[in-house]
Amino acid sequence: GFKIREDMELGLTTTLRGDKMYNFLTKLIFFTFAQIRDFRGLSVRSFDKAGNYTFSLKEQLIFPEIEYDDVDQIQGLTITLVLDSSTPKSRSK
Repeated sequence: GFKIREDMELGLTTTLRGDKMYNFLTKLIFFTFAQIRDFRGLSVRSFDKAGNYTFSLKEQLIFPEIEYDDVDQIQGLTITLVLDSSTPKSRSK
């Protein structure tokens, strides 16, 4: 195993592609952000040098799929949108 113990803090990551990615982005933009009181948009400073966009949410409860009563502890999350999936071309000699 992974030597994971009870009450140990974990960090998780996932990659969404295709229809799941587009469904997540649609829900995030049109439903989740619309529910945030005083939402003032996203910062343009969050782009990195590779053109990826990263932003954080303070709690998971803004997603309508999450039941408030089932949450033991508030969790934040960081979302990175990779806007270009091309890899550097390898040089052939």
